[in-house]
Amino acid sequence: MNELSVHELHLDYGTGAAANPILKGVSMHLRKGEVVALLGPSGSGKTTLLRAVAGLESPRQGSIDIGERRVFDGAAKLEMPAEQRNLGLVFQSYALWPHKTVFDNVAYGLKLRRMATAETRTRVMEVLGQLGLGHLGERYPHQLSGGQQQRVAIARALVYNPPVILLDEPLSNLDAKLREEARAFLRELIVRLGLSALMVTHDQGEAMAISDRILLLNNGRIEQQGTPQSMYETPDTLFTAEFMGSNNRLPGTLVQRDGGHVVIDVDGTRLRGTARGNVGAQIAPLVRVEEVRISAAQADNALQLPLSTCMYLGDRWECLFKRGETSVRAYSRQRLDDGQYWLQMPAEKLWVF
Repeated sequence: MNELSVHELHLDYGTGAAANPILKGVSMHLRKGEVVALLGPSGSGKTTLLRAVAGLESPRQGSIDIGERRVFDGAAKLEMPAEQRNLGLVFQSYALWPHKTVFDNVAYGLKLRRMATAETRTRVMEVLGQLGLGHLGERYPHQLSGGQQQRVAIARALVYNPPVILLDEPLSNLDAKLREEARAFLRELIVRLGLSALMVTHDQGEAMAISDRILLLNNGRIEQQGTPQSMYETPDTLFTAEFMGSNNRLPGTLVQRDGGHVVIDVDGTRLRGTARGNVGAQIAPLVRVEEVRISAAQADNALQLPLSTCMYLGDRWECLFKRGETSVRAYSRQRLDDGQYWLQMPAEKLWVF
């Protein structure tokens, strides 16, 4: 059963001739116990879609169902207010009351629902314990670390057992080290509690690590959706391929095509590749940085380029090879000496769009 269903949602900012379409017929669903990430660049519509589900934006047409309840129907002029949708929402800024303790921040929604004091305390202490915050109930937000504030915001969203929890860039306010730790914590929490979650992020690594399924938005429409592995390994479009990984985009011309197999010319060198989508006269060859193999000796299906520079990343070196308009990045275990190198690209990983 779907916990959340969105059908043909259209939403504009402004009215009349000045209307700016933000969502252009988006349809998606969220199953019970599933985590779906809304991924895309700034302005793609992902946050607007989340806010429309929450009841914080008013779509022009389409429908939204939470379980078996219809909360928005453009044709029937139905729009249930946010407070009646019973959704948990974690804001990007956490939005904690600075003058309230951790306990009171988490209890706030239950008090609005006029829950009995004893039950409120039981529910709040239970959710604080689940998130490792049981000993911090009497502290104020300014006395907490960024990671602890994030967990308080999550506790507040979970305390009344909503059918769906909405997460708006939940890790963006944390530093890089803490983000990695929080990412693992959030995924473990969601799986352990069997939550159904819809999460907005612009970070593809975050989306792949936490979600069961990714919806990639592009200019108000869903470009592609699927599991993190399928989105990364078998992108349907150039936009998906470029957004989902670290890539080399090569200048090239099409020489020959036989079904899914293609031969391209890159700077005078013939390379075999794999056609993805509709390959026309204007092609866009692309290969992931981690798929390029560096060799000092001549190699099959490879470009020969001089080393330009190497950058130390801790666990590896990222090396840049360049001649004219052709540049290729590749990873190496050690720093390379100056000179010419062969950059081998497996035909099945050299995608041509």
